Amino acid sequence: MVWVLLVGAIICEVTATVCLRLSDGFTKLVPSVIVVAGYAAAFVLLAMVLKRGMPIGVAYGIWAALGVALVALVGVAFLGDNLTWIQGAGLVLVMGGVLALEMGAQH
Repeated sequence: MVWVLLVGAIICEVTATVCLRLSDGFTKLVPSVIVVAGYAAAFVLLAMVLKRGMPIGVAYGIWAALGVALVALVGVAFLGDNLTWIQGAGLVLVMGGVLALEMGAQH
């Protein structure tokens, strides 16, 4: 259940971040509402993950790294952003760091 909550937090955060760009400086109502609701839901779900005992470094590391990677990929796929090979390598390194955090927490 804790992983489902964490994935939910990540999805909410990514959705809110993408809508932050789409809100055009909070001048568009629907994306602006999604930003506020998405971030609120993300933090509530993350708090539930922490309450259930996942270490904060692991939970936040996974949340942040997957969020960064997904936002970057959504930007490339749907918003016309570019991703250089150096940025791609950086995302791989971030994901490797999160994997190391998770593997280290299991000991």
